[in-house]
Amino acid sequence: MADLHITTIQSDLVWENKKANLSNFENKFQLLESGVHVVILPEMFSTGFSMAPERLAEPISGPTVAWMEKMAAKYKIIIAGSIMIEENGQYFNRLIWMQPNKVHFHYDKRHLFGYGKEDKHYTPGNKRVIVSVNGWRILLQVCYDLRFPVWARQGSETKGSFEYDAILYVANWPEKRRLAWTTLLQARAIENQSYVIGVNRIGDDGNHIYHSGDSRIIDPLGTIYYQAENQEEMKKFVLEKEKLDAIRSRFPFAKDADDFQIR
Repeated sequence: MADLHITTIQSDLVWENKKANLSNFENKFQLLESGVHVVILPEMFSTGFSMAPERLAEPISGPTVAWMEKMAAKYKIIIAGSIMIEENGQYFNRLIWMQPNKVHFHYDKRHLFGYGKEDKHYTPGNKRVIVSVNGWRILLQVCYDLRFPVWARQGSETKGSFEYDAILYVANWPEKRRLAWTTLLQARAIENQSYVIGVNRIGDDGNHIYHSGDSRIIDPLGTIYYQAENQEEMKKFVLEKEKLDAIRSRFPFAKDADDFQIR
């Protein structure tokens, strides 16, 4: 397990305009620093948080996933971000983890945002997904999942062990509820003794809802190492193996955790 180099991209999104959004991110990829393992984009990075999957969703073989394949291969990076996917007549808010060899994994958002009628248009996922890179295990989550701590909790099958080393949240989280976003990101890091990476968008969406970004990188003690507000920004950061191991060794709280099962 070595250190993990990630780049977060906090960006405005053009409402329901795939061509403009993909072009924007493609331009940003040209500015990537060397040595990056994973590049993280916001939730629904190609459209914004739209409730029109009947018009905008694509099959997994569609052009947006093909674009992710092309960019991951070209820059030799993993690209992570969620898009609308149509599958067997259902629509999913799907986080794609695209590797440079064109192999991908995916996580379908479990908790759909009923307040915004997401549950009327999309089908919830039914399983957690943990991916691996450079010896790191990363739990994939999307936006509203953040409000439900059991879904992100480290497993209790073996006392003192850890299922994953970092949690990734991609989001379109509005500015008016930024306190919940920033507070809960820290809570997830502390209670699970893991790094937490939260990548949000900025700007107004098609419903005139403003997003302030507030993207975060937080260590297992809850220390905020990076935050960005109200601006487009790319940030390269290194998740440190030595720090993670030291915190878990010095504070072996996991052995005292409650037993539970996620169904």
